[in-house]
Amino acid sequence: MDKGFWSVLTVVKRRGLPALLTFTAVIVGAVAYLRVTPRLYSSSARLIFDDSRVSVSELGRDLTQTSVIGPGNSPLANQAELIRSERVLSEALTIAQNAKPVPEQPLGVTVDELSRGIKVRTIPATSLLEISYQSSDPKLAARLVNAVAMATIRDNIKSISSEATKVREFLQQQLPQARSQLQAAEVAENNYRQQSSIVNFDEQTKTLVQSVAALEEQKRALATQLEEANSRDASLRQITQANALDKAYESVRSGQDQELQKLRARLTDQETALIEARLKFTEDHPNVIKLREQRDALRNLYSQQLARVAPVNTQANTSNNVAGDQISQDLTSRLIINEIERGAIADKLRLVQINLAQLQNRLTQLPIQQQPLTALIRRREETAASLKFLQAKLEEARIAEAQKVSNLQIIQAARVPNEPNSPKPNVVLALAGAFGIFLATGVIILLEVMDNTLRDASEAEELLKLPLLGVLPRLPARTLVLEPADRFLDNIGLVEPYRMLFKSLEFRTPEDLRLLVVSSTISGEGKSIVASHLGAVSAMLSRRTLIIDADLRRPVQHTIFNLPAKPGVSDVVQGNISLKEAVQSTQIENLSVLTCGELHGRPSQILESAAMKNLISEASADYDFVIIDTPPLSACADTATLAKESEGVLMVTRPNFTIKEVLQRAVSELNNNRIPIVGVVVNGMTSLTEQYYRYPVNGYQTKRLKAKREHV
Repeated sequence: MDKGFWSVLTVVKRRGLPALLTFTAVIVGAVAYLRVTPRLYSSSARLIFDDSRVSVSELGRDLTQTSVIGPGNSPLANQAELIRSERVLSEALTIAQNAKPVPEQPLGVTVDELSRGIKVRTIPATSLLEISYQSSDPKLAARLVNAVAMATIRDNIKSISSEATKVREFLQQQLPQARSQLQAAEVAENNYRQQSSIVNFDEQTKTLVQSVAALEEQKRALATQLEEANSRDASLRQITQANALDKAYESVRSGQDQELQKLRARLTDQETALIEARLKFTEDHPNVIKLREQRDALRNLYSQQLARVAPVNTQANTSNNVAGDQISQDLTSRLIINEIERGAIADKLRLVQINLAQLQNRLTQLPIQQQPLTALIRRREETAASLKFLQAKLEEARIAEAQKVSNLQIIQAARVPNEPNSPKPNVVLALAGAFGIFLATGVIILLEVMDNTLRDASEAEELLKLPLLGVLPRLPARTLVLEPADRFLDNIGLVEPYRMLFKSLEFRTPEDLRLLVVSSTISGEGKSIVASHLGAVSAMLSRRTLIIDADLRRPVQHTIFNLPAKPGVSDVVQGNISLKEAVQSTQIENLSVLTCGELHGRPSQILESAAMKNLISEASADYDFVIIDTPPLSACADTATLAKESEGVLMVTRPNFTIKEVLQRAVSELNNNRIPIVGVVVNGMTSLTEQYYRYPVNGYQTKRLKAKREHV
């Protein structure tokens, strides 16, 4: 996380200037916008939409309710669009013109301008509409908003009243037809009731059901009684042996007649005497004959008397068929009475059955007859209900027409604003700041993407696949020149990175490091500074060190050490002077410098000569450590020429300066030419990046050095 933070901070610092310029330009543009943009004042009013409690009549409430068709339709949205209509806005301009202190002066606002400027929005989760308008004149903005609100309510009232008038006129046309239909339905129902004799179907049905139930109960009772009468009749006939009712009747009458009773008594006595005589005498005996004659005479007389009482079937009525005793008379009388009662019961049962069949048939036909009546009743009720409904709605329409209702109400009138609504400096500056930051970030990213230079040490190591020998800090201007040398050598924070570089070179070289070529890809990466300061550190470590300035095109070593430019390399190679005579001592102990000498028109001819090779061999033999400062690899082939005589090349790179493609190509050429590369050095790192790669050593300085630095 720390490494990532420092990386981001390094990028921001590296691209800080263009990012800051971009951010500043956006802020300046916002300020300029605030300067030139005119001030606009916004005023707003609020209307509440309520379509449920605006009328005392139900029809009035129905007329004020806005129909919603489809799931996405909204009454508030419809009303908002209506407010922006030309009809409402024209009325609003008229109201606003009449409300001016001087109505003759025009408002200076047309319907199109008002339509473009007016804003209507619905407040979420409420039934509120907010009307707003912006203008450079705050009083005009408030006046127009209030006028639009008033025009909206008037238009709403007019629309509802117009709808109520149309409904009333329609109902007045429909009422006569409804009355005529009701009268026709009533006449048809009454006529059918007269024809079908149905007054009340339910009551009549109930009565018929009760009557049928009563007759069925009576039928069951009569059937039981008839069964009992038949049983008694059979028993009495068996006892009395009366086969016919008329004979039984005659038998009873004969038994109850006084003359016949006397004759039967005399006839019985005569029969008894005749039997006794026959027991004593024969049939021819005069007493028997006389008694028989007397008996026959009594029989004739009895028959005559019996014919008087019961003249029917006189021949059949004998003394055996006469109920002479009281019991026989009673039984025969009961038989006669039972027969009469049985006949009456049978007649009554037949009558009940006939009536029951008639009632059941009536009960069956009653629902059939009721169906047309039900339709007639339903038609009459429907027409009556329609007439009643039309009459009620007519009254409601008259009330709604006269009431002048509206489903909109102003709950907050527009006020004259005191502060301008647009532009808002805080908002504009905040947005400009956010956009400036965003744009600055984009500039940083764009520059980073477009930048093909080396950024840091890790990228150099990863890019070249070479060992990273050291990370060298950016040197202060006063330490670039090593005269006096104590400015550099007494600063541990500057010396230690070079000392670590020197140790890394020692550790990574199989044999003793005696000859090192220092170069870079392009000019300006600090190769000469690295060579001079590395030589100073080497001399400080008690190694006899020689720095050879082999950059015969742009030599700088004599400037760094404040030495004369000649005699130098060119003079030694041309044989004008020996190496020992050309080498110059510096203020740093154990450190010598061989400057470039007299500049030559063909420097490559000097470096490619055998004398140059002898010079290098002699220097390597006389000194412990020889550092050769050569031109950049992209400028010429001098580095490759001199590197063949050394242990290797030390590549110097510089963040945000070294071009990656050029560096890769230079290293590739050295590898292809089998020129050894000792490693890579990252030079001129900032303090933040330096902290990323190593810990600061300033805290380990001695008190004397600290005091000396503070004094300087």
